[in-house]
Amino acid sequence: MSAPRPVADLVAAAASGDQGAWEEIVRRYIPLVVAIVNRFRLSARDAEDVSQTVWLRLIEHLGNLREPAALPRWIAQTAKHEALRLATAQARVTPVDPLGGGGELDAASGAADIDEAVLRDERLHVLRTALAELPADKRELLLMFVADPPLTYAEIGVRTGMPLGSIGPTRARYLRQLRETPALQAFLTDQTVRGASPLDRGGDHRDISSVG
Repeated sequence: MSAPRPVADLVAAAASGDQGAWEEIVRRYIPLVVAIVNRFRLSARDAEDVSQTVWLRLIEHLGNLREPAALPRWIAQTAKHEALRLATAQARVTPVDPLGGGGELDAASGAADIDEAVLRDERLHVLRTALAELPADKRELLLMFVADPPLTYAEIGVRTGMPLGSIGPTRARYLRQLRETPALQAFLTDQTVRGASPLDRGGDHRDISSVG
């Protein structure tokens, strides 16, 4: 299977009218939009409205994105903004029992929790994209380290045919190559100011366990 096209290439092609590139962007990132919108517990109709708004906004701004490789961040933030806007608007017109739960207000009042959830959704999506950019053998080895139940070095050696002494250094080399993929480079550059990385946050590369 050929490696997926870099995000920046897809953006440039779609901006110039390549319908196939646009369809690939939607296919690649619609799971990210769905994951974020679902955090707000909107109705199916409202969730669909938010999703359509995200893609309409992207069409409007596709040609002038400052950092095309950081498209996942733009999509994640736009989805969060649109979902929060709709949830907040609903809260203003939805009667709330003062003795009961906050109902729709939970989405707005829990903004900090949602921000963290959105960031995690984005990190996992970036990792999926980055892993897909690696050759299959490298991707499969990295995923072996986060298998459930965990695999021992001996078991990994049997599966891959690698000498035990080379497994650790090979893993480290593949992780460096994972960091160098266009998907992760764009994300890591953006996260430098925030101090959050999909590989550093939570320790090493644990988030990869949610990808396989």
